Amino acid sequence: MINVPKYYEDLDVMEVNREAPRAYYIPYRSEAAALSKKRGQSDFYRNLNGTWKFKYYSSIKEVEDGFYQEGRDVSEWDDLIVPSCWQVKGYDQCHYTNINYPFPCDPPYVPNENPAGTYVRDFNVPENWDGKSKYIVFEGVNSCFYLWINGRFVGYSQGSRMPAEFDISPYIRGGKNRIAVMVLKWCDGSYLEDQDLWRFSGIFRDVYLLARDRNHIRDVFVSQNLSEDFKVCYLNCQIETVGSIEATAVLKDAEGKVAASGQAAINSKGSIVLELTAPVLWNAEAPYLYKLFISSGEEVLLFNIGFRRIEVKDCVFKVNGKAIKLKGVNRHDSHPELGQTIPLNHMKKDLALMKSHNVNTIRTSHYPNDPRFLDLCDEYGFYVIDEADLECHGVQSVGDFHMLTKNLQWQKAFLDRAVRLVERDKNHPSVIIWSMGNESGYDINHIAMARWIKDRDGSRLVHYEGANEWYKGSTDTEVLDMVSSMYASTQYIEEYASKEENKKPYFLCEYSHAMGNGPGDLKDYWDIIYKYPKLMGGCVWEWCDHGIKTATAEGTEFYAYGGDFGDKPNDGNFCLDGLVYPDRRPHTGLLELKKVIAPVKVEAVNLEKGQVKITNLYDFIDLSHLSLQWTVEKDGEIVQQGEVSRLTTLPHESETITLGYKLPQASKSSYYLTVSFHQKQNTLWQRKGYEVTFEQFKLPVEKIEECKNSKMTFIKVVQEGHTVTIEGFDFCHRFDLYHGGFTSIRKNNVELISAMPKFNVWRAPTDNDRNIKQQWSAEGIDRAFMHVYRAQILKQTDSCVDIAVDFSLGGYTNLPLLKGQAIWTISGSGEIALNTYVKVRENLVFLPRFGLQLQMTEGTEEVEYFGNGPHESYIDKCQSVKVGRYLTTVDEMFENYLVPQENGSRYGTQWCIISNELGMGLKFTSDNEFSFNAAHYTPEDLTAAGHPHELKKRKETIVNIDYKMSGVGSNSCGPELLQKYRLDEKEFEFKVNIMPIFKED
Repeated sequence: MINVPKYYEDLDVMEVNREAPRAYYIPYRSEAAALSKKRGQSDFYRNLNGTWKFKYYSSIKEVEDGFYQEGRDVSEWDDLIVPSCWQVKGYDQCHYTNINYPFPCDPPYVPNENPAGTYVRDFNVPENWDGKSKYIVFEGVNSCFYLWINGRFVGYSQGSRMPAEFDISPYIRGGKNRIAVMVLKWCDGSYLEDQDLWRFSGIFRDVYLLARDRNHIRDVFVSQNLSEDFKVCYLNCQIETVGSIEATAVLKDAEGKVAASGQAAINSKGSIVLELTAPVLWNAEAPYLYKLFISSGEEVLLFNIGFRRIEVKDCVFKVNGKAIKLKGVNRHDSHPELGQTIPLNHMKKDLALMKSHNVNTIRTSHYPNDPRFLDLCDEYGFYVIDEADLECHGVQSVGDFHMLTKNLQWQKAFLDRAVRLVERDKNHPSVIIWSMGNESGYDINHIAMARWIKDRDGSRLVHYEGANEWYKGSTDTEVLDMVSSMYASTQYIEEYASKEENKKPYFLCEYSHAMGNGPGDLKDYWDIIYKYPKLMGGCVWEWCDHGIKTATAEGTEFYAYGGDFGDKPNDGNFCLDGLVYPDRRPHTGLLELKKVIAPVKVEAVNLEKGQVKITNLYDFIDLSHLSLQWTVEKDGEIVQQGEVSRLTTLPHESETITLGYKLPQASKSSYYLTVSFHQKQNTLWQRKGYEVTFEQFKLPVEKIEECKNSKMTFIKVVQEGHTVTIEGFDFCHRFDLYHGGFTSIRKNNVELISAMPKFNVWRAPTDNDRNIKQQWSAEGIDRAFMHVYRAQILKQTDSCVDIAVDFSLGGYTNLPLLKGQAIWTISGSGEIALNTYVKVRENLVFLPRFGLQLQMTEGTEEVEYFGNGPHESYIDKCQSVKVGRYLTTVDEMFENYLVPQENGSRYGTQWCIISNELGMGLKFTSDNEFSFNAAHYTPEDLTAAGHPHELKKRKETIVNIDYKMSGVGSNSCGPELLQKYRLDEKEFEFKVNIMPIFKED
């Protein structure tokens, strides 16, 4: 067993020989090299990423003592790429847990069988580094590590997602050197790293060497003092040094022109103050960056400078004097194949997607991200809530949520995480709020963190949700600048905002849990957030599904979640709760968010005259970067269109625009106006022409009712036992009176159904149904079937026949869920009209849905409809769709969530046709809009499957025509589904017409 001190269980030891935290930078030889944004362009930087020799041990007790010695032969060890998480490389076990610690909660002690990974690499030191001080930087190692150079112990560090820097000058030599690292899976810091994520280990972020002048700049803190009118700014460049230096500071604007400069001789600590008049301000919409070059000796350091002021005034959160709304997401570091190792281009892809979907804020849940991520946020334009690597949620499971935060023995560890967060990221303009972690109780240790942060940096706000009164921690919240919460209901935030005695702004750090098919309550939140200035906005939980790409024994690839690797304890698919899939394909929930938080609002003024009101919801920029395009569609076909290329609406202002369309006085058709806004130029995140948002209106054209053909077409009705055959010119239908449904629907001898249509109240539970589904199951909704009390021919003429069925739906053990009567009318055209009267049992929980389910024959693959599209929609998730005429397929309608569930429904449909490619099928219409979906799976198929690869695709097509379906909400973690979105009517009538057609005729 290796002989090392047990620093990993010592609360007094956060580090050994680690350098004091500092601002992130790379020293370059010239300004041009610094502007390249490539660290490899620095003569003073050497990347140690690449292949290292690696050996994994299931316990530290098995680690060979002396593995770090120079002469030790490691040639038989494995090769492992650094950076990486060793679990996704085949070592140890992938393990997902949310709240619970994956080891006994006995702080500060961790399991004796503490897995370890040992790393060894030889490297050469450049000859031109002679005379320089040498440092090594580890940007992220989970959870702690011991470091040796050339067989000599250098130091120790813990705190997984923050950099650890060591001065290795005394240990290093010219030419070849050997570095050795032992990483442990657990340390006492793991009690503070109990975030909702996969528990990865290893050197998972970059490792590199830096060469520094013997006397050099060690740290820089650039603080700014903006005048009240923003016309003058004093930039205070506080510089800390190693030895005495001559420092020069040059501030250049975005065009490269010198805006201010200064110099000073500094020994240990000093400042250079720059004065700038009429600075261009930075904000997320117009992220104007100055470049600050601070030079000393051979080195040039570069910092992004964005001039902005963050404040709370009169209970309102403001940036640069303007009240803004934080339209945010929570983002974990997550890659489907690399775990928490995030490539630079992957970060850019995330940011481009966010920007494309109108997101302006990121909460770095729940730890500091790669430092280059913040450089990108500065550049792309995002407000960042920068969060300390601190969560000890697991103590809640043992009965005291405040166990660690109220324990003074842990204060050093709490403070260490605040200090390293702030010192690393203090110069980024994108960082507007410091967060003291997540779900860790609230007491003296958090208060100490907040006080230190405010003393160090008073220019930003301090946030911590764990201080919420719900958790019953310390009531001393004066050090916090806002009230924060997770998953507060719309009612709660409105009550808070409307009370004058509440003097702090309110921030939803997590809301609208985006798990699976959801969220379904976004518009409800934002209607209220926009209404009250005291509401800052919020961050949807969360950005991405944390699925791990893996494969079955047969080689079928899928995204795994908790428990798929035999990991215990686990929280199942709770890691699949994002707005995008692991490969960054957007969920329809992201499209919904894009629409709800869109920066332009359109309202009807006088649609007959083409007048609409445009409101600019941007905070700092006008609408000149957008063009307005409008179309008028007649029954889904464009008949008029135009463009307004010059928009000048100022921020937070409105203007009325007249569009140049003309409408008929009356028509048999439906007319819809769509107004959309498109980028006029290419941006970092999207190309010219990209649609930023839209709005749609039904135009006020008087409807001329179509005259139905009154010609009588004779039918033949024959009853033999329980079977009634209805035959006309080109159709033949059969109805089973015993079972109360059709056994055959034919047109021109083409059979269109393969099973008896039935009434259906079940949907495959969505992730947001995880709570209510227990009540549904207890009532037997998941196993409901129809009981026929009586069925008979009610009325018959030469041209139509009415068949009445009295029925109930219910599951075993329970009383019937509902009772009703269905009147089936078959006319001479072959059309089947269903009129259903339903009474739901009193005191029954709201229903998932009510509708008619049909199983159509093999080959029924084409779907055409007039309604909301092109993607799925629900009663509470329909802002991002447009009414139109859509032609698609059954497979294209299917939204393949990583846990199969209800999906693909189209809310607000006026008619739909489900047919084969020749157009032979059924057309569904109704006097009222309805929901429908078509799939190759039944709700029961979807309910039973845990992963997409477990689904067995049916040849037949399952069609659901729904009177209503309850909304999807966000109750997987958020509040219960709002009453207005529930199917809780006790009496209702459902009408639908089913017409066998050959639509090509």
